[in-house]
Amino acid sequence: MLGTVNSTLQSVPEVQSAIAAGESLFLAGSREALSQLPKGNWVGGTIPYFMAEEGGQLSEDRIFVTKVPDFALEAKAVDYGVENLAEIYSDAPVHGFTFLVVPAASEVHKAFAQQAPSCEGFLLRPMVGWVAGVRVDRIGKEFPAVFNGRTGTAFDARCVALHIALPANMVADLDIVNIFESCGGDVIRFEEAGFRIGRCLINGEPANLAEYITRKGMPTEFPLVGDYNGSSINVSFQNVSPSEGVVEMYAPVFPGVDYRFAKPVADYPDAFAHATASVDGEPVFACNCILNYLYGKLEGKKTGHLTGPFTFGEIAHQLLNQTLVRLCVYDVR
Repeated sequence: MLGTVNSTLQSVPEVQSAIAAGESLFLAGSREALSQLPKGNWVGGTIPYFMAEEGGQLSEDRIFVTKVPDFALEAKAVDYGVENLAEIYSDAPVHGFTFLVVPAASEVHKAFAQQAPSCEGFLLRPMVGWVAGVRVDRIGKEFPAVFNGRTGTAFDARCVALHIALPANMVADLDIVNIFESCGGDVIRFEEAGFRIGRCLINGEPANLAEYITRKGMPTEFPLVGDYNGSSINVSFQNVSPSEGVVEMYAPVFPGVDYRFAKPVADYPDAFAHATASVDGEPVFACNCILNYLYGKLEGKKTGHLTGPFTFGEIAHQLLNQTLVRLCVYDVR
């Protein structure tokens, strides 16, 4: 497996120098930090939380840098709106992968979450990335942004991609690390896709999810786990309002999927360290979920040997919640 030693938390001047030197970069940092960068071949998004080598931390004056591997043939920065979102897949290299960052709570965020699985080319070309956010105590006061460094433009209603073409002997592979598993309890199903949920079916009977959660005292710091053709995909809770009979999620639920509540996780650092222990070397990119940082009290703690941003949603082909995502590149000669 081939990785890069340049996935690190760096100062603004260090990143400015790398851009000036012509490096192609995928960046995560505060709006203030990213706004100080010159034009160049980079894309990035706002987030101030990081898995650093010394442990989880909040930093608004440093930037997490993922350097595009030197063996890449091309790295092309492009931004997309709701109107041309499907073009991400047609623009993606036939042999390579795409970095993508999407602003949280935007229309393009919702569109990507709901439309990606039905786009032509979905799953055929690796796409990895995350959802940009802000400090949690500033949600609603500040807005996430993504940056197309090629044009020097910041967006709050578009997403940005860095399409990476690889040599024929290199293969990109996505891996999802999910420390949650189904508790094996009641089966929950939904009749419509969406982030905002009222009615549902519980064990085949009509019900209201907010009322069910309140009556049962279900812990919403742990996600719903859906069975997507044998793969466990998390959907995390944002808000439960029993008075309105509504539950808001950080990712959409879909019809035809069996969901169950996750088993509680007592020790987040140990769970991630155990789940990632079998990986040799350093992935090209990794990110984790802000909810894991908050609920797992990961400030100052390590999650195995992996580093990267803590995000408002992870992307591994599609939008995910409360997972750790990593991209590896292998030489198949």
